[in-house]
Amino acid sequence: MNNSDSQRLKRVLSLRDLLVYGMMIMQVVAPVPIFGLLEQRSNNHSVTTILIAMAVMTITAVSYGRMARLYPMAGSAYTYVGRALSPHLGFLAGWSMFLDYLIIPLISAIIPALAIQRLIPSAPFLLLTFLIVAGMTALNLRGIRATVHVNMVLLAVASLAVVAFITLAIRYLFLKAGWAGVFSFTPMYNPATFESRALLAGISLAAMNYIGFDGLTTLAEDSVNPKRDMVLSTVLVVVITGILSAVELYFLHLVLPDWKLADPNSSYLDVMRMVGGPVLFTTFLVVMSISQFGSGFSVQVNAARLLYGMGRDNVLPKSLFGFLSPKRQNPSRNIIFVGVLAFLGTVFVPFDQACDLLNFGAFIGFMGVNLSVIWSYYVRPPQNHRRHVLLDAVLPAGGFLMCLIFWIGLPSRAKIVGGLWLFAGLVYSACKTRGFRERPLQFDFRET
Repeated sequence: MNNSDSQRLKRVLSLRDLLVYGMMIMQVVAPVPIFGLLEQRSNNHSVTTILIAMAVMTITAVSYGRMARLYPMAGSAYTYVGRALSPHLGFLAGWSMFLDYLIIPLISAIIPALAIQRLIPSAPFLLLTFLIVAGMTALNLRGIRATVHVNMVLLAVASLAVVAFITLAIRYLFLKAGWAGVFSFTPMYNPATFESRALLAGISLAAMNYIGFDGLTTLAEDSVNPKRDMVLSTVLVVVITGILSAVELYFLHLVLPDWKLADPNSSYLDVMRMVGGPVLFTTFLVVMSISQFGSGFSVQVNAARLLYGMGRDNVLPKSLFGFLSPKRQNPSRNIIFVGVLAFLGTVFVPFDQACDLLNFGAFIGFMGVNLSVIWSYYVRPPQNHRRHVLLDAVLPAGGFLMCLIFWIGLPSRAKIVGGLWLFAGLVYSACKTRGFRERPLQFDFRET
């Protein structure tokens, strides 16, 4: 066996393994903390928004899976857009992706803080977010890594909590109004409150529920059958997540049919108290807090390592971002840097605006990947690939257009702040490449 063969990753992941990994990334309780905001934006049509978003994300998931076939490496939208379309466009896609990396720890601090405040109203919000972000940062500085086993335990606990909620919600609704209270079409469509503009605004937020499915594409080199399983696993994870989310939102809506009856930022906790009393209320408070802490903790170190890789390759200033702690062998300065930005974000960025900024960066990546499929499979197809108008052009074009419409549906403030972030990346890239005359340095994710 030669050296190059010995360094290849072993293909050991089956389709089932990929699905479990994908569900751990997506979280079965993902729609619960944004229930109130979804109801507010869509004017009480959160179930419809999550299902429409699922349809669009399914098309985009197909695009991600197909690009993973061509480029079986980490980097997601950054890699696919950079390799298929242009390194300059790839840099902007990566720049947008990095905005998501900064926003997720912020959201992961806000959600537990809001939940804890429901239990201890006198607890200062900023103190809570500071302690949460400080906890994430301290753990990452020590080099601690969350394991797959821990994530699987959390997935199991969260799943049991969801089952308990649905069971208790059915009992609550049945005792209140019989089977007519359990089965209703109003969560999907209520002519008294339906507004197409509100629905579009809700869908733009609902896409947040699906962010993370692209993480599966980083396992292409570990998959037993990547040509089949990359597309199949990404699509199945999106569809399974969408159906589970719709069921959860359906019962949340039936118990609390009007978002005005509770604080949209934490109305899911009111529902838990109504159907399950203090036990279910506390259970979901703990599950959501731990789940969000784990998500923020993991993404913080990912963002720090991304900064380190870009600093090491001189995509960003090497003296600042390319530092590696001699003692812990981790990018300690970047971990602290991301932690400080996350805490400052909790001070200046409200929860709903943070969610919108997260979707701003995500939609940029989604649009780029859909365009990459058209270019890679229809305009300049690989050898031995026969063009298929529907799969290679129509579907990804539809995914691009729908993502563009949803992106336009984001609130103006999110587009302004996100636009400034994108403009800063454009200016930085222009300076580094002498007005785009030179090829930008490309970050190699395999080194992180």
